[in-house]
Amino acid sequence: MFELKLDMYQAAGIAAIMFWIGSYLQRKIAPLHKYCIPAPLIGGVVFAAMNTILSGMGVMRLTFDGTLQSFFMVLFFTTVGFTASFDILKRGGKQIIVVTLLSIAIIVCQDLIGYSIAGGFGLDSRLGLTAGSISLLGGPGTAAAFGKTMEDMGIAGSTTLGLAAATFGLVMGSLMGGPIAHRRIAKHSLHSEEIAAETTAENVEIPEEDGEFKTTSSKLVYAWMLMAIAMGLGTIMSILLSKTGITFPAYIGAMLGAALIRNVLDMSGKAFPEPENDTIANVSLSLFLTMALMGLKLWELVDLALPMLVILVAQMIFMFLFAYWVIFYTTGRNYESTLLMAGIVGYGMGGTSNAMANMQTITKQYGPAKTAYFVIPLGGMFSDFFNAMIITAFLNF
Repeated sequence: MFELKLDMYQAAGIAAIMFWIGSYLQRKIAPLHKYCIPAPLIGGVVFAAMNTILSGMGVMRLTFDGTLQSFFMVLFFTTVGFTASFDILKRGGKQIIVVTLLSIAIIVCQDLIGYSIAGGFGLDSRLGLTAGSISLLGGPGTAAAFGKTMEDMGIAGSTTLGLAAATFGLVMGSLMGGPIAHRRIAKHSLHSEEIAAETTAENVEIPEEDGEFKTTSSKLVYAWMLMAIAMGLGTIMSILLSKTGITFPAYIGAMLGAALIRNVLDMSGKAFPEPENDTIANVSLSLFLTMALMGLKLWELVDLALPMLVILVAQMIFMFLFAYWVIFYTTGRNYESTLLMAGIVGYGMGGTSNAMANMQTITKQYGPAKTAYFVIPLGGMFSDFFNAMIITAFLNF
């Protein structure tokens, strides 16, 4: 069989093309748009499916150099580290702290569920983490990153299973959030308490993934220089962390380095280029995730379909019960609480875009709740940071 190996530049070029194909399919195929399925996931899976079919027919197999995939992965998680501002956490008040603590509880429970059920099926318990917070609260990006780390630890199939679970989570995060909130609203006859004319449901500002912003060359250069410094500092931190004997993902050092720099900037009163950081995050995640999905080994799903399905059903039941009882009663038992329920289900099972879509659906029908639109993105941001630490602890347990 003919085998074609792409170098790292060719691989990045193909990834960009597949990303555009994924974006086109997302716009044209209604369910993909409705359930907020990311373009990199669509494009990457299309490539992986074509490669699997061609390989299975004995026609050809495409392989590629993953050097730039690793670079974009570390770059993306560096941008995540830069969002870990404890100054923002303090200024956000009690509600953000509560949502962050609830997110940490979800992370631990999701990992315990996956870990224990996988062990019950006689599998390596750590494989169950791929259907835990790695793929659900973490999303496709975290699934791809930790999948590689786990495979390096000898846990075969981690990337494929994690990305499959992440796709399932994206769909369920959109399907579950609205009905759970609606049930509470109907049961308790809740309603929006915001009566100002300017805060109608139609004009509540909702962050969009493709939102525009104004920048300058100097701001963009400043952001890139901070990335380079954080990644360089991260290599030193990674060396120090390796001396503990604990296995950490390749990006942890850079993420911690970025968090350190961000909080030093905050304490010194220096401005941080937030929009530029978000843009670098979008670019790096899009390329990294597309390349990770392009390399999927889809046949690895067959033997593990049953235990994976059992774990994911258990995760759905847990998320419903946790949202309906715990989140509602710990966030005020009011209309705002129902928005937080829908939002946390959205990013706890899928991603922040799912969370915002869930809340938008509810506010259009029942009225606005501005606090939730501020709290949920920040809660999701901080949970990504803590998620990496907790997953690392489980992997080394």
